[in-house]
Amino acid sequence: MRAPQVIFGIHTVLSALRNDPGNVEELRVDRARHDARVNELRQLAQTFNIPLREVDGQILERQTQTLRHQGVCASYRAAPTLTESDLYDLVERAECPLLLVLDCVTDPHNLGACLRTAEAAGATAVITPRDRTGAINATVRKVASGAAERLAVAQVTNLARCLEDLKQRGVWLIGAVGDAAQSLFEIDMIRPVALLMGAEDKGLRRLTRERCDYLAHIPMTSAAHSLNVSVAAGVCLFEARRQRLAHTDTGGSQVAGNS
Repeated sequence: MRAPQVIFGIHTVLSALRNDPGNVEELRVDRARHDARVNELRQLAQTFNIPLREVDGQILERQTQTLRHQGVCASYRAAPTLTESDLYDLVERAECPLLLVLDCVTDPHNLGACLRTAEAAGATAVITPRDRTGAINATVRKVASGAAERLAVAQVTNLARCLEDLKQRGVWLIGAVGDAAQSLFEIDMIRPVALLMGAEDKGLRRLTRERCDYLAHIPMTSAAHSLNVSVAAGVCLFEARRQRLAHTDTGGSQVAGNS
C-alpha cells in the first residue's frame, strides 16, 4: 500500500479534496483561520467524511517543515503514476496527443511548474524517467496548483525504449535544444507530438536526443542564453496549442490534446 504524503497549501489541498477525496486521510487546519477559503476546506472534509483536526499553527509548521502552509495540510495517499501500458492506451485513445517529456528534471519547483503549464496547455500526459526525476512530493504538488492530481503523469523505467514505442504509435518527437538549426516555430505540430525538454544544466541526454525526429531551438535575443525549463516547456506547449487552434479556425479537422 502506498504511504501517505503530507501535502500543504490551500490550492494543493483543495485540489485533492475536489479531485481525489477518497485518498485524503485527514485534514489539519490552523484553529485560528476562519476565512472563506479555509472554511471551504472544512466543509469539503465534512461532505466527504474526512477526519478534521483543528491545530495550532506551530504544529502545522513542524508537520510541513515550512512557514508556507497557508494554515492547512492533509495526509494524502496519492494515486500511482501511469504505467507504460496505461500511457500507450491513453495515447492511442487521444485524437491528437500532445505529450511533454521531461528528461532528468529534478528540481521540484521546475517539475511542479511544468505540470501546471502542461495542464494549462491541454497536454495529454507528462512523461518522466522513473530513476532520473524528482518525486512528485508536497513541494511539486504545491507549485503545480492541483495539476499533479488532475494531469496524467507516467514515470517510465526506460525512457529511450518508451520514446521508440511512442514513435511506433505515430507520435513525432521534437527535442528542444539551444544549438538546433531549426526554429521551433518552423515545425508542424498539427499531428501527434511529444515535446522533449532536458535538465537545465545538461539539456537532453545523448540517447534521448538521438531518438528525436526534430531538434528545435526557441528564437531569443542574443543576450539571452537559455530559459528556465518550465518557461521553455510553456513556449513549446503553447506553440503547439496555437497551431492546433489556428488549424481548427481555418477549417481543418478538429485536433485536441486530451482524449
